This record gives sequence, structure tokens and C-alpha cells, in this order.
Amino acid sequence: MRSILYLIAVILLIGWLLGVFVYSASGLIHVLIVLAVIALLLGIIRRA
Repeated sequence: MRSILYLIAVILLIGWLLGVFVYSASGLIHVLIVLAVIALLLGIIRRA
């Protein structure tokens, strides 16, 4: 289950980076980065 969370977080971070440098869709980009951070935090909390 942890690997799935990390995979989702990486995909969301890549999407965020692409959005920042390519598309400039400001609202969606910030939602993606927040979701990626939440996924990483959940992975860290569940591991502890």
C-alpha cells in the first residue's frame, strides 16, 4: 500500500512540474501539489 501512495505522489509531482513549466494553469497546479504532499505525509505517518 505504501508503494501505491508513493507512486501517486510522484505522478502528482510530475504533473505539477509539467503544469508549472508548460501549461500555467495556476489553480489546478496548486491542487496537484497539495495532493502530492498529502500522499507523502500519509505514507510517512502510516510507516511510523
